[in-house]
Amino acid sequence: MNPYVLAILLSSLGLGTTLTFASSHWLLAWMGLEINTLAIIPLMAQHHHPRAMEATTKYFLTQAIAAAMIMFASTTNAWITGEWDMNNMSSPIANTMIITALALKIGLAPMHFWMPEVLQGLDLLTGLILSTWQKLAPFALIIQTAQAVDPMLLTALGMTSTLVGGWGGLNQTQLRKILAYSSIAHMGWMVIVLQYAPQLTLLALGTYIFMTSAAFLTLKTSSTTKINTLSMAWSKNPTLTATTALVLLSLGGLPPLTGFMPKWLILQELAKQNLPITATIMALAALLSLYFYLRLCYAMTLTISPNTTNSTTPWRTQTTQSSLPLALSTTIALGLLPMTPAILMLTT
Repeated sequence: MNPYVLAILLSSLGLGTTLTFASSHWLLAWMGLEINTLAIIPLMAQHHHPRAMEATTKYFLTQAIAAAMIMFASTTNAWITGEWDMNNMSSPIANTMIITALALKIGLAPMHFWMPEVLQGLDLLTGLILSTWQKLAPFALIIQTAQAVDPMLLTALGMTSTLVGGWGGLNQTQLRKILAYSSIAHMGWMVIVLQYAPQLTLLALGTYIFMTSAAFLTLKTSSTTKINTLSMAWSKNPTLTATTALVLLSLGGLPPLTGFMPKWLILQELAKQNLPITATIMALAALLSLYFYLRLCYAMTLTISPNTTNSTTPWRTQTTQSSLPLALSTTIALGLLPMTPAILMLTT
């Protein structure tokens, strides 16, 4: 892609998200979401391949439906209350419609069906943008409107997402689909605690972004998109394979890695709110996700020839990719747990 075009598209992505962050008016927020969607579509379609085109079309249609629902709900609210301000959401129907539309935008279950299919059709860097940056603007709106929404709806969305994200990933062999289901499960963790402690939602979103970035950048470095290719990666780059296994376990939420921190604090908050059954279901749903991360770790680090699958050994070509983003995101994804007390001080 032409570097000037790429610069315009990436700056439009940044502009759209910033516009949504900065707005308290529904029309401006909607414009920010639309700029975001339109800026990523050329990036998704840059590889002239039927799967990329299919993924782009599916993404465009789902985002257009969500944007239309947001516009309709905010117009309904403006009609009832007489103003477009986000902080004055007094219509329950408009609230429910907006949360449903934003859930469709970020891929919360049961509006998640587009997410694995779209991610599977993209290259790894565009998939990384879709899984991280594209979640920020809708999440800003969800956090601003969550206090006016029925708590049962948010709890139902959160629990369904963690269960679907765990179950859906069990049967997959494609790494991008596994990361899509992982994203759905993590979104569920963020939404379930939103009404009680929004700062924990932001903490979970931040750690999720770093862990997912580390996972995608690792797969990009080793040019891997399937489990059977992953099983041959250890001979090419043993150090990267070892850190990748740890990043996957961090995504699964195992101590003493960074991924344990948000899960631990969210379960603690749910217990404080006298929701032991919800906390138990969330913890058990995390075990489902952990199973497929362990499967990836087993394929990467615990299989040696002759137990490996019959995939062609990849060429050991010298990579020209920058390793700084990968090193930075991996370090953050593995080593932030000791900073939990400091983070708690900042968030409370």
